Amino acid sequence: MALKIRLSRFGTKNEPHFRVIVTEERSRRDGAGVEQIGAYNPRAKGNPLNIKLDRYDYWVSKGAKPSETLHAMVKRTKRAATAKA
Repeated sequence: MALKIRLSRFGTKNEPHFRVIVTEERSRRDGAGVEQIGAYNPRAKGNPLNIKLDRYDYWVSKGAKPSETLHAMVKRTKRAATAKA
């Protein structure tokens, strides 16, 4: 069972919202996931990505592979968090 961390769309037409989910690699984009670890609102100002970084790190340590898009967004979020501190 290969796990993937990716975005799942749940917004309406012209109003996209996404959930950050851990799911099986072969499941549908909007299918049921193993765990929801965050949300992404592309229209929000400031930091549009709200994610539980401890759960993200946990799943990556267990072998889950993040999508390229999500990996870049998490990397940017971690960099902003360390710059703030």
